[in-house]
Amino acid sequence: MIYWHLFLAFFIPNIIGYGGGPAIIPLIEAEVVGRYGWMNAQQFAETLALGNALPSPIATKMAGYVGYDVAGFGGALVAVLATVAPSLLLMLGALGLLYRHRHSPRVQRMSQWVRPVIAMMMAWLTWSFLSEGVAGAGLIHTLIIASAAAIALLRFRTHPAFVVLGALVYGGLFLGG
Repeated sequence: MIYWHLFLAFFIPNIIGYGGGPAIIPLIEAEVVGRYGWMNAQQFAETLALGNALPSPIATKMAGYVGYDVAGFGGALVAVLATVAPSLLLMLGALGLLYRHRHSPRVQRMSQWVRPVIAMMMAWLTWSFLSEGVAGAGLIHTLIIASAAAIALLRFRTHPAFVVLGALVYGGLFLGG
């Protein structure tokens, strides 16, 4: 029964919540703290703070932690599945609909606009990261990291994970306070 409760505690907020992780945190808190009492408000706040300090989506981190705390590895698995299931089901439904109508001129025109829109979104994201890097580290450090990363990726075909690790080491050595 605990697995079913874990599933409901994370599935319902993720299916009715709109706006991503930060928007559904209060809904998850209502389930975890208010409805099931698996944590008190202070424990939930500490878990949220820890989750915000780590990379990746906040809802899946919260689900994994709470699920593990309540029912071990199986609980973590159930809670994470319940968190991603709503998005997965909606994506599968949308893909099925698009595939069924793939020969429609409207769907083909719509599909032609996907790549340019994604390219613009990526360009905006790159500009945003660059602006934040210059504001946080300064222009010189940002140029050093960007140049070294470009050379490592393009000239030496270094795996991106090692490039990120190198940038972290550089930041720790030269930018760490």
